[in-house]
Amino acid sequence: MPQLTNNSPANSLGKSFVPTKPFVDVLSGQRQPVPPVWMMRQAGRYLPEYRELRAKAGSFLDLCFNPEYAAEVTLQPIRRFQFDAAIIFSDILVIPHALGRSVRFEVGEGPRLDPLDTPEKIKTLARQADFTKLEPVYEALRRVRRELDPTIALIGFCGAPWTVATYMVAGQGTPDQAPARMLAYREPEAFAAMIDVLVENSITYLLSQLAAGADVLQIFDTWAGVLPPSEFKRWSIEPMKRIVEGVRKARPDAKIIGFPRGAGALLPSYVEQTRVDAVSIDWAAEPSLIREHVQNRVAVQGNLDPLVLIAGGAALDRAVDDVLANFGKGRFIFNLGHGIQPETPIAHVEQMLKRVRAYKG
Repeated sequence: MPQLTNNSPANSLGKSFVPTKPFVDVLSGQRQPVPPVWMMRQAGRYLPEYRELRAKAGSFLDLCFNPEYAAEVTLQPIRRFQFDAAIIFSDILVIPHALGRSVRFEVGEGPRLDPLDTPEKIKTLARQADFTKLEPVYEALRRVRRELDPTIALIGFCGAPWTVATYMVAGQGTPDQAPARMLAYREPEAFAAMIDVLVENSITYLLSQLAAGADVLQIFDTWAGVLPPSEFKRWSIEPMKRIVEGVRKARPDAKIIGFPRGAGALLPSYVEQTRVDAVSIDWAAEPSLIREHVQNRVAVQGNLDPLVLIAGGAALDRAVDDVLANFGKGRFIFNLGHGIQPETPIAHVEQMLKRVRAYKG
């Protein structure tokens, strides 16, 4: 039987058949009896097919900016596990790259950038990204969209301005991103100017991902949890609110997931002010807080501990059951509380999926 696509012929009632995407349906307000499931970093080093292609690609950015390879890596976990969503293979630091900053990835060390750690250096930052540098990402999205089953959602993404700025200031990741926090305290106007650049260019980047075939957008604020409440409002909530408003000004129907990792008790305020369609939560989130003050407003995504996915066995079964018991009665997307770790056994992913898909909520 031929695969149905969005261009399928009209049915007997004279209307074209458009397959539904359970993942998108949840974001649109429709709870699913079996929660849709995918994993952050699902295209990655735990898969042998990824490691094989990674070895051919050269550098990490070479892999990101090769549309053929990036599309293939995006599709690998879908072929193996039939997740309900694919997320385009890229990185949150492609925006600094498009802004003309030197971005490189040291093996075993992570990203390295030339630090923007003074107001004088921040003044050298371009205000407008060269988006031709990101055309390979858009082409990878188009390729994936053509090959992806029409019931599976395609996710585009970017890093939140605060998190991207932390790497731009320090030139690398640090345990608590103290360099960016200190600069934001000492030089708030200069720091705000960098955030403004990231907000405006992120809006353009996200809209281009939607145009290239993304169904949903996720914005990763990995370092939101290091901020105290007043700074969280200024550097996490406010920029995110502007991005959501900017995207929806052009695309009112855009579905957007926020992931302010570590936000904890600040999540209800984040949801109310940013007006996202869903929030992703980490494994430390307090279930009753999420159910009573977050999931009653928006969909929730999460929040299995990636370490229990490595542990497997009875501990994994219990943890999956706990997540489903906590959130499965509401609008929910099953995911991890952060990215999957490279040493995760594939058999444990299969165990997790089997248990989630057997859920009868």
